[in-house]
Amino acid sequence: MGLSIGGCLTGLAIMLSASLAQAQPAVRVASKIDTEGALLGQVLLQVLQAGGIKTENRLQLGATKIVRTALTAGQIDIYPEYTGNGAFFFADEKHPAWKSAKDGYERVKALDLEKHRLVWLEPAPANNTWAIAVRQDLAQTHKLATLEQFGRWITAGGQFKLAASAEFIERSDALPAFQAAYGFKLAQNQLLALAGGDTAVTIKAAAEKTSGVNGAMAYGTDGSLAALGLVVLSDPKGVQPVYAPAPVIRAETLAQYPRIKELLAPVFKSLDGPTLQMLNARIAVEGQDARQVAAAYLKAKGFVK
Repeated sequence: MGLSIGGCLTGLAIMLSASLAQAQPAVRVASKIDTEGALLGQVLLQVLQAGGIKTENRLQLGATKIVRTALTAGQIDIYPEYTGNGAFFFADEKHPAWKSAKDGYERVKALDLEKHRLVWLEPAPANNTWAIAVRQDLAQTHKLATLEQFGRWITAGGQFKLAASAEFIERSDALPAFQAAYGFKLAQNQLLALAGGDTAVTIKAAAEKTSGVNGAMAYGTDGSLAALGLVVLSDPKGVQPVYAPAPVIRAETLAQYPRIKELLAPVFKSLDGPTLQMLNARIAVEGQDARQVAAAYLKAKGFVK
């Protein structure tokens, strides 16, 4: 009799556990619209699914403002963001913490938790900072290796046209910050604003000289730069903050699914600059699907069986 009751209780516990799991809301996983956004979003989605967490795919939702607004409004639960964007989110561009990987992470983590109940999880060691890249032939002809040299060349009348997103052109910590630091100014006819924030598109425009473009908005972890004959101009003044990718999650969601933190930490620790460049290149240059690239990496590293 005792064994029978125990067996019934065990069965009931299993049924209740399964019922509660089904009742828990799905974690709404989102990402930005660019190449790396698609990659990192797939990483989040697949790791959570492999960990037995119910998810809802909201990947490539839009540019930074759209995804960030959705998170703070509680319309999504988690997405990959960059630590340096905290300077923009909190109108805090002058704080020196953003130029340090560790300090920037700690600052945005504290600010977002206090003001929005958002939790920044383990960041990747990569730095996906904004950059300006130019065609290799242009760089060689005019001896352009740094933004200082570029600024002098532009001011002297250099023929240049930049492909970039509206966000890069307008945000105070992006192109305007480069222009202020290096003493140059691009006129309206020297800018080609492309929809979205995908650097694969801006880099391709420069590589193919679309509409006279010979330079592009780029990121530090872009995989297609060398393959398409572009070089990044160095930023000797350190104008840009450190942009380390990290998952950002609603505190309420993390409380419901505390395992998310331990599931994602080792994965993001593995994503250094060269690794992200390699993975991004498979998507942007080789044309592979972001879902497949993420799956192959996670399986090869043993994060997903």
